[in-house]
Amino acid sequence: MVEDENLEACSEVVGGEDVRKGGFFDCFWTPIYWFKMLANETHWSFVFGVLVVYGISQGLGGAFNRVGTDYYMKDVQKVQPSESQIYQGIISIPWLVKPLWGLLTDVLPILGYRRRPYFIFAGKFYPRALIASECTMQRSSFVCLKVLYDMVRMKLASVSNYARVTVARINCLVELGLHTGRLLGVVSMLLLSFHENLHIAFALLSLTAGSAGAAIADVTIDACVAQNSNTRPSLAADMQSLCALSSSIGALMGFSLSGIFVHLIGPKGVFGLLSIPAGLVFLVGILLDEPFMPNFSYRQVNQKFVDAGKAMWRTLKFPDVWRPCVYMYLSIALSIDIHEGLFYWYTDSKGGPSFSQETVGFIFSIGSIGSLFGALLYQNVLKDHPFRNLLFWIQLLFGLSGMLDLMLVLRLNLKFGIPDYFFIVIDESVSQMIGRLKWMPLLVLSSKLCPPGIEGTFFALLMSIDNVGLLSSQWGGGFILHLLKVTRTRFDNLWLAILTRNILRVTPLCLLFLIPRGDPNASILPTEILGAKEEAETTENENIELVSLVSSVDGK
Repeated sequence: MVEDENLEACSEVVGGEDVRKGGFFDCFWTPIYWFKMLANETHWSFVFGVLVVYGISQGLGGAFNRVGTDYYMKDVQKVQPSESQIYQGIISIPWLVKPLWGLLTDVLPILGYRRRPYFIFAGKFYPRALIASECTMQRSSFVCLKVLYDMVRMKLASVSNYARVTVARINCLVELGLHTGRLLGVVSMLLLSFHENLHIAFALLSLTAGSAGAAIADVTIDACVAQNSNTRPSLAADMQSLCALSSSIGALMGFSLSGIFVHLIGPKGVFGLLSIPAGLVFLVGILLDEPFMPNFSYRQVNQKFVDAGKAMWRTLKFPDVWRPCVYMYLSIALSIDIHEGLFYWYTDSKGGPSFSQETVGFIFSIGSIGSLFGALLYQNVLKDHPFRNLLFWIQLLFGLSGMLDLMLVLRLNLKFGIPDYFFIVIDESVSQMIGRLKWMPLLVLSSKLCPPGIEGTFFALLMSIDNVGLLSSQWGGGFILHLLKVTRTRFDNLWLAILTRNILRVTPLCLLFLIPRGDPNASILPTEILGAKEEAETTENENIELVSLVSSVDGK
């Protein structure tokens, strides 16, 4: 009742403001009203969780990680472009087993909680400081996090008995996470003490472990997105837009700063900064308030795993489900990734434009603006178009946009009097915008394919299919670069690799019959699966929310 009254009041405010505001002010107030609408329809905590995981951890942190890893492989490990492509695929392996993380969050609570422990574990599962130049950043983030947690705990403990019980439960989870973090910190310091330059195997192990932490946090918040998409199908596109906008804005900020930091403190120092996003994910785990399950029987876990597996298999057998899955994999795998070859060429002093570290970071940041524009374009113009029609035009544009890379490598832009710097900014912006437009419908479609009760697991399964496609794309690109003998200093055949990629990008047009034609705002799952929701509902179905410090202090 209270939420309904708040929603009505918010609607009245929005309506009143719409009468008074106009023109330029609409551009400022419309996003605020949109955030208010999502916060009221879902819960403000859901919006906050998306901003932290997608905006800060994946957006900002992912940008630092991408630029740092590119320069780390090129300048520190000194590997070939084709080898770097293979190593990037190895680092992404934890994302391939996302169904495992999703299954754990759905059926295996820890200390009576389903979501909070996994955020805590993900936040401390970032031993990227193994290859950082200093371990001080990790220690300082731990101290700041502990101080903030103590402040929250004292505030809550002064309110009520219920809050004291909540604090006691949080203590158990925090101690679990902190002890894990301390162990990783000790290992980090030992490796830093004895290895100035880590062997490539240890570096890959560290980066893969950090990737696992990001994957666990991602699958936990994805479970919330899928759950809300099922209960509110009309808001599925809005929620995916929130994820995309958060990621794009975070990436814009991250890429703007990443090149500068790589220049100032080196790629190893950049990895040390990634402990800050990890600390914020850890903080989400501390504040997450979900119903406590004291009577959970762990003897049921095996049966729950079996039931979840059966539910996934039963869902996958429906043509409306497995056909889009096949398309998602093939459309991604066939669009081979040759990013490392282009990156080495960008920074080469002889054959390429020889861009500096700051310039590379700035170029990627401008590309993030294109990604942000793509998310806005989808949200405001394209989200109501049928999936099949939309993907046809986007896939076609995706293939044609690759010709900009071909023009750049063949230096045709110079013949038209267009400088490399200006042309590559246009190229990156267009590529990122179309890439985001291609990704958004697939995310919305995936969120609508998740059966009730195992939303996190099944959405993770769908995302892992996409990630297997990305791995195939990366390794396929590495094979093409190796086959065409594109090395650190030889780029004679890079244009041929780009042309091959562009041709393969348009081949998924032949597979569009696998995508449903229906209304994107309607439910896609068969009625027999949706009908099972009422029978499967138990007391474990809860509305996840973060602790409201204001309400706690007021004692309401």
